[in-house]
Amino acid sequence: MSRQYRASPARLAALRTLARVRNGATLADALVRERDALGDARDRGLAHDLATGVLRWRSALDATLATASSRDVARIDPDVLDVLRLAVYQLRHRDRLPAHAVVSDAVAMTRLAGHTSAAGFVNAVLRRLTAAQRTAAPADAALAAAGLEAIAAQLAHPAWLVARWTARLGIDAALAWMRFDNEPAPLTLRALPSAGTREALADHLASTGVSVTPARYAPAGLVVTAGNPLDEAAHGRFIVQDEASQIVGALAAAWPGRRRLDVCAAPGGKTLALSAAGDDVQVVAGDRRPRRVRLLRDTLARAGAGAIPIVQHDAAGGLPYRDVFDLVLVDAPCSGLGTLRREPDLKWRRAEAELASMAALQGRMLAHAARTVAPGGVLVYATCSSEPDENDAVADAFLAAHPAFEPAGPPPAAPAGVGGLLTEDGRLHTSPVTHGLEAFFAASFRRVGN
Repeated sequence: MSRQYRASPARLAALRTLARVRNGATLADALVRERDALGDARDRGLAHDLATGVLRWRSALDATLATASSRDVARIDPDVLDVLRLAVYQLRHRDRLPAHAVVSDAVAMTRLAGHTSAAGFVNAVLRRLTAAQRTAAPADAALAAAGLEAIAAQLAHPAWLVARWTARLGIDAALAWMRFDNEPAPLTLRALPSAGTREALADHLASTGVSVTPARYAPAGLVVTAGNPLDEAAHGRFIVQDEASQIVGALAAAWPGRRRLDVCAAPGGKTLALSAAGDDVQVVAGDRRPRRVRLLRDTLARAGAGAIPIVQHDAAGGLPYRDVFDLVLVDAPCSGLGTLRREPDLKWRRAEAELASMAALQGRMLAHAARTVAPGGVLVYATCSSEPDENDAVADAFLAAHPAFEPAGPPPAAPAGVGGLLTEDGRLHTSPVTHGLEAFFAASFRRVGN
């Protein structure tokens, strides 16, 4: 690696992040690994934007590259392809650098990555793109007429998911959903009891130069509109939590019951919601993997809730409790396809065939969790999936196999914003199209028999 080549630290960090994701890391984990090496907050923000943007628009970037490359995109070395994707993302979606600087930076990164022989190829491809006339994105009507493969490429979603959504939602709603996924997600906070009220937290943040607006549905949620509040997180006034996730926590917490179990608790946001429901509640939180348990412990400690008992357990294999909890929350592992706006790497990781195995796992976890519910208690099942296979189908199968449980309906004291989202039988379906929220699901069941 020669010293004569220079590239932006943020762009190099983004390139390393993409390599980590390609080798199996999640985007969130890869960003954490790279963030610690970047001392400047602006570099951290840029690295996050670049890596997230490339994964969000990956197939569209590849379609653009195909118009200028002499090689099939699939045959380009993965490191070199990531360099090209980063450059095309900057050329098409960002205007911080002039085009010649983007090209120069890409050539330098190619050499720094050990692919000196590919530098001329990278330079030629990008110069063809900068010289080409940019065309406007097709209107929805033209895109719909072009077919599923064209939609998948232009709106950067896997073809199998495009086919599912268009068949289930209709073309207009499916296009709107994909456009939602391709927008950067806002930073959303949930006020903790230590902050007093949501309004008190908003006032405090304003005094530090951070502007927020109240979340539309989540009763303790605030959406950041300006400034960076994350330095305040250590003070235990709030946690970062998506609004749809907050809604699930608020729904579960609204059920009465002193003894509460959060089965799949990490990272801990919903555990905090369950524990904030009253002074006399007793919450137990658990998760399976040691790393998740550590994350849960850290979240609770930072929020001043370190006294909540934490258990390492495997909900798919059985739980070490029986007939004891008034409220049990199973926020089950799932495909995560409802969170693609925040986690764009998931759409390239998932395969349609995985949905059946995930639903089977979720069903096993629910069956084990049901045994921990006391007579008269409530079991809440939740996912962050967009797909009915993991949502209503799992809930319906559980009820069919467990006659001791029935639909619980809405909780009697659900916050207004949350209660208004529930069906008569108490199910929750948040939607990018209907609510402007990530797609989360929840269903509540009451134990009425033995």
